[in-house]
Amino acid sequence: MYLEHFRLREMPFAITPGVAFAFASRAHQEALNTLLVSVQSGEGFVKITGEVGTGKTILCRRFLDILQRRGIVTAYIPNPAMAPRSLLQAFAEELGMFETSGLDEHTLLGNINKTLVQVAARGCSVVLCLDEAQAMPRDTLEAVRLLSNLETSRSKLLQLVMFGQPELDRQLGEHSLRQLQQRITFEYEMSGMNLRELDRYVAHRLAVAGHVGSDLFSAAAIDRLHQASRGVPRLVNILCHKSLMIVFGEGGTLVSPRHVRAAAADTTAARQPGYMPLWLKQPGVWTSSLGWGR
Repeated sequence: MYLEHFRLREMPFAITPGVAFAFASRAHQEALNTLLVSVQSGEGFVKITGEVGTGKTILCRRFLDILQRRGIVTAYIPNPAMAPRSLLQAFAEELGMFETSGLDEHTLLGNINKTLVQVAARGCSVVLCLDEAQAMPRDTLEAVRLLSNLETSRSKLLQLVMFGQPELDRQLGEHSLRQLQQRITFEYEMSGMNLRELDRYVAHRLAVAGHVGSDLFSAAAIDRLHQASRGVPRLVNILCHKSLMIVFGEGGTLVSPRHVRAAAADTTAARQPGYMPLWLKQPGVWTSSLGWGR
């Protein structure tokens, strides 16, 4: 697409999370610190929440990468919206237990407990990360509570981390789930980037993608980008990508506020009061493949 035009090696604003592009914003770093402190303290349950696109999945991947380099046994379930037995089976398989077919929930839980005891005897700890936890049915959340009960007389056998959207807080606030809520010892709510962080974020991703030389986004464009995205990383990526496409289509080299405005007008999540596609305001001399004009 526009890689050669802007002299980039790879797409700088791809939506798929990649650890190489991870940027340590204040919220991202504080959440990671919360996770690492919780693991070091040996506490049993952690909750990380944030709106769609705030970087929870890439935070989870970075966290898992750090744990694995430290020799900690990790398990990751990206979509725990499943029945209780299916969740226990998925966790057992993550632990290397593949003889699970036909076992009931009670037997599965008992076998998981035995495996965790064996891991603890080797001097290792186990961390289970559940992504998209807001989609978990209530009875599956109860199964998670049972997992959090697994312990020896001195310490927890398993540490659990739930990553989810704000709906997870509302679920855990229900009276029937109060026992699970009380087990959460650390929690953090992620937020969008401020203007200065967003500026550094865009520059960081461009640099990782191979950009050298003068800025591709003007200061005014960065300001408009922050207004339209509210600092949400995924939305920033979408708007940056579309803005670069428009500039490429024009044969230009610098993203200006009008390019970001046009990108935002084409993006439902970024539409703001007063935004209007530029082609509605003035006759266009060029039209991109996305139907934008100037």
